[in-house]
Amino acid sequence: MTATTPQSRQNGQEQLLTPGEVASLFRVDPKTVTRWATAGRIGSIRTPGGHRRFRESEVRTLLAELTNDVRSA
Repeated sequence: MTATTPQSRQNGQEQLLTPGEVASLFRVDPKTVTRWATAGRIGSIRTPGGHRRFRESEVRTLLAELTNDVRSA
């Protein structure tokens, strides 16, 4: 799976994105995405191994909100 063509659902479950995939969508560094999660700007889930994953629906909603804010300004 790539960040440019993620699947919305797989086997009826929400698709989870890695920090790198989220970073590609926002065109920022993956460390920035991690800082956003730490600050509470975006929700994350921890895998059993301790890695962060992000719900695709939440990421796309935030991206749409930020894109609309930029267009309005």
